[in-house]
Amino acid sequence: MIKQDILSVAALGGVNEIGKNMYILQYADDIIVIDCGSKFPDESLLGIDLIIPDVTYLLNNTDKVKALIITHGHEDHIGGIPYLLKQLNIPIYASRLTVGLIELKLKEHGLLRTTQLNLIDANSRISFGSIQVSFFSTNHSIPDCLGIAMHTPEGTVVHTGDFKFDMSPVNHQYPDLHRMADIGKNGVLLLLSESTNAERPGFTPSERLVGDHLTEAFSKAQQKVFISTFASNVHRVQQIVDAAAKTGRKLVLLGRSMVNVTSVAKELGYLNIPEDMLIDAGDTDRYAPENIAVLCTGSQGEPMAVLSRLASSNHRQIEIMPGDTVIIAATAIPGNERNVARIIDNLYLLGANVIYGSGSATGMHVSGHGNQEELKLMLTLMKPKYFVPVHGEFRMLYQHRLLAMSVGVDEENIFIVNNGETVEIENKIARKGGKIPAGNMLVDGLGIGDIGNVVLRDRKQLSADGILIIVITLSKTEGHILSGPDIISRGFVYVRDSEALMREINQLVESTVEKLLEEHGSQWNMVKKTLRDALGRFLFAQTKRRPMILPIIIEV
Repeated sequence: MIKQDILSVAALGGVNEIGKNMYILQYADDIIVIDCGSKFPDESLLGIDLIIPDVTYLLNNTDKVKALIITHGHEDHIGGIPYLLKQLNIPIYASRLTVGLIELKLKEHGLLRTTQLNLIDANSRISFGSIQVSFFSTNHSIPDCLGIAMHTPEGTVVHTGDFKFDMSPVNHQYPDLHRMADIGKNGVLLLLSESTNAERPGFTPSERLVGDHLTEAFSKAQQKVFISTFASNVHRVQQIVDAAAKTGRKLVLLGRSMVNVTSVAKELGYLNIPEDMLIDAGDTDRYAPENIAVLCTGSQGEPMAVLSRLASSNHRQIEIMPGDTVIIAATAIPGNERNVARIIDNLYLLGANVIYGSGSATGMHVSGHGNQEELKLMLTLMKPKYFVPVHGEFRMLYQHRLLAMSVGVDEENIFIVNNGETVEIENKIARKGGKIPAGNMLVDGLGIGDIGNVVLRDRKQLSADGILIIVITLSKTEGHILSGPDIISRGFVYVRDSEALMREINQLVESTVEKLLEEHGSQWNMVKKTLRDALGRFLFAQTKRRPMILPIIIEV
């Protein structure tokens, strides 16, 4: 638990991981929540759609939670909002484009009418009990990004959000260095700063550099151009639109998130698309291949996303032909490398010219996160007494700690925390505090948090060794086998090719059941457990596999 009348800061998600960002600041009876993101599952979480933060602490303190403030509109910062609101309806504060993207999610979940959405910008000032909140402009790979300064009785706590220092941004939303310097001049007690690129030296190149490379690639392409990027990277989408306009290409949008985000951004004035440029995928046959560009989702190799279906020739409206150009204008998020590599292989097999990778090799992608020199610049501007690196895996947090020390932050004033660990500040002195509940909530279809370790273990066993179902019909009065055992194998062995094994299983089941009926009568749970154990040992000895064994006993 967090103690009363002291300042406490904790992460519910976003440290020692990429994604699922969620942070809380509490002073006395006032709790401010920053971001509520999601992340995609890895291959070990079979069937899981999404991972969101565990919000048990907030549900246990509902009367204290004053607001949810969103730094920007990326999925790892807004993806968990609908699931939080279904359990805890709190007012949300976000910038204009971010509100538009949140509204899309709330409509899908039927929550828009009941949610209080408040529009803020860099000049907003809001009070939540004993905490006053102000903001400052940063830039990133999506418009309307905000850093947050929370002024408490103990001192000022700053959360940077995701940021880079792009001095020639595509949308002319410049980072407000003067405001950051003023906040630092007035004193920052604690800084929470993102660590994504803490391992990368130098400065992150400007997004503007990508535009010229895109135009050049579009000009050289002799047939259709397919380009995949994050739908929320509105700057990149605008540069793709500009490249298509300069090279006389019509633009097709494929993928639900690409269509939705583009629609919102265009409606709010963040995207400028010529009226006659957009066409439907079904109309591409009316144009020469050199006059077509296709902008789609799937840059992370998601199996059901558009690029994956195009790469496997499974899209019903359009296909990649030999000589077409495919550009992947993104880098793989850690964990997605294998999926992306598989798609690139498939694209080459189709005969496409594939352009992928970041940096000077292709120029098709630059990061939206600041490199080491930018992280040091933020630390220098803010001059914090205490520092907590956030938003990154442990090696990134560790490197950010070293950067902070290099610009003068005392080593003992830097805290690397896990999700759920608190940093407590009392009388302006910080220390590691106690723990609060934190972890992963798994979203599977309509279920939230109802998939636990037992279910995941069963899914893993089914995926590895399959299932063997044993059906036996017993006489209720006489207590012996009337029919069966009938054996059903799925994912274990092919029955027709394993007749000898099936006979042995039959004999083992019959002898085991008859013996158990004599010893235990109709104690079916005991019979099933013993049968499962005996059959499991036999099958492992014979096949070195451990299928799930499901005995079904029917009494008649």
